[in-house]
Amino acid sequence: MSVSDKGPRPVGGPLAQPLRMPSAGRTAAYAGLFLLGALVGAAGALVQGAFFPGGLLLALAGAAGTFLGGARLLASRAGAAVPVAGWLVAVVLLTTSRPEGDFVFGAGLRPYLFLLGGMLVAMICATLGGGRDR
Repeated sequence: MSVSDKGPRPVGGPLAQPLRMPSAGRTAAYAGLFLLGALVGAAGALVQGAFFPGGLLLALAGAAGTFLGGARLLASRAGAAVPVAGWLVAVVLLTTSRPEGDFVFGAGLRPYLFLLGGMLVAMICATLGGGRDR
């Protein structure tokens, strides 16, 4: 089979191709993954402080499973990036203190290990977990 038998080749590189909008099912999957990422971030924030080091490892393993699962489910790096965004929104909102003085994260090494470890896990899952980009 020669190259000409495969059909016409698109003109230009991948950036020159028209942008395709995701389907309704894919959009719903992205929304669900965002909410799941936010839920995992909030649960991880509570679990990591409850018992150390098991809670920290459990929280990071749950985040890794969510990020990698999203990448594999949608076969794209965006599948990992969307739950990461939800995780990040939840964790950042929980780091701010309220006017009453209440906060979830205290000052110390454990919350920073959770934040930095979660970002490292997110980067690894987004890099290694993606199939083809859409």
